[in-house]
Amino acid sequence: MFRDAHREPSAILLAAQLVAVLAYPFMEDSDVGRALFSLFGIAILGLVMLAVRDLPAKTWIGVALAVPATVLLVIQAVTADDALLPYSSAIEAALYFYAAGALIAYMLADHVITRDELFAVGATFTLVAWAFAYTYTVCQAIDPGSFIAAVDPADDRSWMELLFLSFTTLSSTGLSDVVPVRPFARSLVMLEQLAGLAYVAMVVSRLVGLLISGRQEKAG
Repeated sequence: MFRDAHREPSAILLAAQLVAVLAYPFMEDSDVGRALFSLFGIAILGLVMLAVRDLPAKTWIGVALAVPATVLLVIQAVTADDALLPYSSAIEAALYFYAAGALIAYMLADHVITRDELFAVGATFTLVAWAFAYTYTVCQAIDPGSFIAAVDPADDRSWMELLFLSFTTLSSTGLSDVVPVRPFARSLVMLEQLAGLAYVAMVVSRLVGLLISGRQEKAG
């Protein structure tokens, strides 16, 4: 497992993110669950750093973001208090955007497509979705009522609701029942829509083209 994690860290990160999507709904309704949520977040941060450690990016930036985020998550896990959530979310958003940028640079660095780079396509998508979800969390903390939903519209949106909004916005499926209603929240959603389109147009299409051309060269 450690050998696979070293050789294909993007695959491990993608798998962990997908497991988190399934596990989070069972964590957010209890104090124990929220503590586990924080600990799970620390594990994900570790995998993020593993995925970007050898990429063309400045490692110290990732460490400088990961350390305070981890400290805040540990405090949240111990105290079962969400008072620090906006602060940890802001740092995590910055770290996830940084990691996504590092993975994109990694995928665009050469003209040879490896298996880990294919996994990096999915891992980068989930990183950007997580980053915007954390950004929405900060926006909601600064300006309550930025997002509403058909169920309990007066309440703050949960982490899973904001993550669901992020995934549906980034993928352009538009299936979310969570709606941004404040001007700045709508601006953030528009930025994510642009990011989703740009990612498919600039990164995914390039990798698919290189993969096809590489197979054609081998066949020829």
